[in-house]
Amino acid sequence: MHVTMSPSTYTISLNTRFFHKDSVNGRVVGVSAVGQRRWLQQLLLHSTRNKFRFLVLMVFCSGLFINTSTSVSTRPDVVNIGAIFSFNSSIGKVSKVAIEAAIEDVNSNPAVLVGTKLKLSMQDTKLSSGFLGIVEALRLMENYTVAILGPQYSVMAHVISHIANELHVPLLSYAATDPTLNSLQFPYFVRTTQSDLFQMAAVAEIVAYYEWRDVIAIYIDDDHGRNGVAALGDKLAEKRCKISYKVPMSPDLTHNDITNALVKVALMDSRIIILHIYDTWGLELLDVARNMQIMGSGYVWIATDWLSTILDTDSSLSLSKLNSVQGVLTLRMHTSDSDFKKSFVSRWRNLTAAGDTDNGLVGLNSYGLYAYDTVWLLAHALDTFFDQGKNISFSNDSSLNEFHGGNLHFDAMSVFEGGKQLRDNILQVNMSGVTGPIKFTPDGNLIHPSYEVINVIGTGFRTIGYWSNSSGLSIVPPEKLNAQPNGSISIQPSLYGVIWPGQTAQKPRGWVFSSNGRQLRVGVPIHVSYSEFVSRIEGSDMFGGYCIDVYNAAKDMLPYPVPSKFIPFGDGHNNIITQDLLHKITTGEFDAVVGDITITTNRTKIVDFTQPYIESGLVVVAPVLKLNSSAWAFLRPFTPTMWCVTGISFLLVGAVIWILERRTNDEFRGPPRKQFVTIVWFSFSTLFSSHRETIASTLGRMVLLIWLFVVLILNSSYTASLTSILTVEQLSSSVKGIESLISNNDPIGYRRGSFAEKYLTVELNIQKNRLVPLNSQNEYEKALRDGPKKGGIAAMVDERAYMDLFLSTRCEFGIVGQEFTKMGWGFVSIIFKHSIFL
Repeated sequence: MHVTMSPSTYTISLNTRFFHKDSVNGRVVGVSAVGQRRWLQQLLLHSTRNKFRFLVLMVFCSGLFINTSTSVSTRPDVVNIGAIFSFNSSIGKVSKVAIEAAIEDVNSNPAVLVGTKLKLSMQDTKLSSGFLGIVEALRLMENYTVAILGPQYSVMAHVISHIANELHVPLLSYAATDPTLNSLQFPYFVRTTQSDLFQMAAVAEIVAYYEWRDVIAIYIDDDHGRNGVAALGDKLAEKRCKISYKVPMSPDLTHNDITNALVKVALMDSRIIILHIYDTWGLELLDVARNMQIMGSGYVWIATDWLSTILDTDSSLSLSKLNSVQGVLTLRMHTSDSDFKKSFVSRWRNLTAAGDTDNGLVGLNSYGLYAYDTVWLLAHALDTFFDQGKNISFSNDSSLNEFHGGNLHFDAMSVFEGGKQLRDNILQVNMSGVTGPIKFTPDGNLIHPSYEVINVIGTGFRTIGYWSNSSGLSIVPPEKLNAQPNGSISIQPSLYGVIWPGQTAQKPRGWVFSSNGRQLRVGVPIHVSYSEFVSRIEGSDMFGGYCIDVYNAAKDMLPYPVPSKFIPFGDGHNNIITQDLLHKITTGEFDAVVGDITITTNRTKIVDFTQPYIESGLVVVAPVLKLNSSAWAFLRPFTPTMWCVTGISFLLVGAVIWILERRTNDEFRGPPRKQFVTIVWFSFSTLFSSHRETIASTLGRMVLLIWLFVVLILNSSYTASLTSILTVEQLSSSVKGIESLISNNDPIGYRRGSFAEKYLTVELNIQKNRLVPLNSQNEYEKALRDGPKKGGIAAMVDERAYMDLFLSTRCEFGIVGQEFTKMGWGFVSIIFKHSIFL
């Protein structure tokens, strides 16, 4: 309160201060300005007649406002809020207009804050200077600010969040997208826009959709760039992709820095480039890339939403700048086309025309929409704060007392006592804004994150699809998908056609063999035997065999060269452990493996396989005996037991027919001897259907019909078996297949290093002490000849491809039973880098 005195009049001007200091606890408490005026008017009516009395009352009033505690209104006339952003950036130009429009709309709406007005103080941080951000934040804190809109940059948000934590002032940032700002370290930071965690998930899904594997990431080496690329790496790993090369760039980069970085990029074999930098340098980098011929056909450039922000904000980009972004894919935060948004968009030209004319007319970008909603979000949270009966009160920060009297005036800053409650209210707001529904998830992110996928073409751009956290890539807007009942629609990832760099619609391959790139390191297993599949040519570094021939034939069919170098694995004296060979791929020692590698379920969990080029399941090989034909060969189709059962059945059927027919049929009557001969003759004559006795009874005919059908089956089985015996060489073995091996306790051989050992013990529950590891074909032969009684084995279990080769020169052994697994051989890679065979 300022008092001006003259000889004839007393002029009192009330400086609208809304806080008084509590003398008991040092708190600064909000007081209604209307209440101040009414109280002072009554005071002046009784004191203007006496100057001395007036001065005494004025001193009393001054002391009352400074040193005493009074009852206050919970809804002050004005609430101070601040905003920190860069006025001249693409985001800052738009957000300045949007925030001012939102403040005006909130203050003119009687349904919000019920008479309380928002008073905004904006500070320009001059691009991304963290130091200036600290200074501007401290200046805002001196003015009893209850919340700050911003900061714009993630680097600054990391720094200012520490100040917010100390003074309990919520930060509502509509532009800081660093995913790590959601951590528990910054409880007073509230992101009112989408996190880069979701943007990088969209980028990773685009990469996987086009079946690319390796990407190059160019980024600014600060909190925003590093943490965004770290999130990208995690999301790519979920899609079995990876960042093959990272290009960090200084926040204070120069033209030479850009050129040097792009020279390194041009030497890499990946042609998929992710550009995650600031808009201040993005267009210049793309222009340098175009001049260096690394934005032509075969390249893919995916820019994060900084590019769409420029395109939305500045509609007057020069032709040279537009030429630098042709074919680039970029993302834009998706906001649904609600009536509220359409109304705000229609007002935008008038808002920019009425604003700062130095910047000219600027287009509305997504960050402007989120800035507008952020003000309304804060207004709703403050309204709830006052409805809860809370006061806007500040108290001294005891930790800053030691700075009392310094030039920086740290002791002028106070702690907002209602900051925690206001922050909680912010996170609990559920409203609809120009960006759509606004509500926070438990981890502090906005619900329904979604992006538009944009392709820059000609002088404009085209939306080729959408990405959302719930439905992935789709050509259908996310709000329409979310409106569908659960499970009522199945969406496959899809995007519209793209015009890629170089003005081509054909999807780029995504990689080339760089001029300075190394050869593909191909591991080759060296076994003791089976050189027909894989072998090293004596006295050279060359390899041969069936597997090598298949690899070379497939490689020769490619329309581009694949330089590769074979590296042997194994000493040739002992069979290798296949798992050890595959481990070399996961550690990066080999890029691929070519050889007789069986595709199994467990192996596919750690490496990638091509399509199988040969089928080879497990079989049982055992000693066999040749059964020669003889004069008694006609008895071999049936076993003795079967012969006995068949003969008894014939006699039994004859007896049944005799019992049923003898009373009414004269052909079954006569002396006992005749009746016995009739029974025997009738029974065996049915074998050839040559019986001449007539069957009179119905029951007898039914029995005979059934019996003739049985005889037909016996006849057919006997004929087929006898034909096979007489025409095909018969082999006999005591082992009938894998089932007989499981049921007995005889030793079983397997090839050392093969997966057969684990399969037999884990899948078939065969005791490990029954298994005998063998290295070479000679060892197989000796063990099989010796048999279990002489320390050998009863049978050998191995893959059919090996066993066919083994049996081609050893006729005394044979495959018994059926092949009991269905597998194949394939070539291997951790991620077969160039999809040579896939």
